[in-house]
Amino acid sequence: MNFALFLLILLVVTGGVWLLDKFVLRRSRANDGKQPWWVEYSISFFPVILIVFLLRSFLVEPFKIPSSSMVPTLLVGDFILVNKYVYGIRLPVANRKLVALASPERGDVMVFRFPEDPSLDYIKRVIGLPGDRVEYRNKRLSINGAAVPLRQVDDYLSKERMQFSRRYVETVNGTDHEILLDEDAPASVMPARAFPFAGNCNYNNSGLACTVPPGHYFVMGDNRDNSSDSRVWGFVPDENIVGKAFFIWLNLNELGRFGSFR
Repeated sequence: MNFALFLLILLVVTGGVWLLDKFVLRRSRANDGKQPWWVEYSISFFPVILIVFLLRSFLVEPFKIPSSSMVPTLLVGDFILVNKYVYGIRLPVANRKLVALASPERGDVMVFRFPEDPSLDYIKRVIGLPGDRVEYRNKRLSINGAAVPLRQVDDYLSKERMQFSRRYVETVNGTDHEILLDEDAPASVMPARAFPFAGNCNYNNSGLACTVPPGHYFVMGDNRDNSSDSRVWGFVPDENIVGKAFFIWLNLNELGRFGSFR
């Protein structure tokens, strides 16, 4: 079950019991009468559930990184915090925007509902904004005709797979972040099925080029050759956005991974 929906149901049930007791049940009890257990528990948990629901829905939500698609920026097992209000205040569960604030920027690490299955949360880096022309040819990224600066640094050793990958520093929107490239992997993978606005993209052996439609975003994983992203399943609609990831607060396998990231 969707956890936000589960919290909402708990909030409605416990809040309903609190109101029922306040305006109905309390009047029919003797002054020294004991509350039924289900009333006592509901009244005790209601404020806690309310606080958690409000914090998680409008301020900050925790997530755990399940895959290696954002290595080396985020590792499997990282527990991160996601800013829920930076891109606008949204109605809980329905995720409909109530108040528009800032929009995603190129380079942001964004959590969103997977377009093909909104019950799943994905995390990728924003590469293309609405109207952008994004090209990924021979593993080099260009945005609106300008090549994104890229420089090679020391190879990255994966402790999970015990192998080295080529590591580069890519500069998007004036901010550096690291990416991994596998020289033996193909530059382009044709999508298994058509996705909305698939006609905005063209593919060939060297890669692909896409024009981002209005109200959508083009995202990619930092582990470029081990990421299922907009190159495979298309664009992220604005209504699927959950928030901006900004902080690692725990990794049980690497306790030193505490702090912010780019």
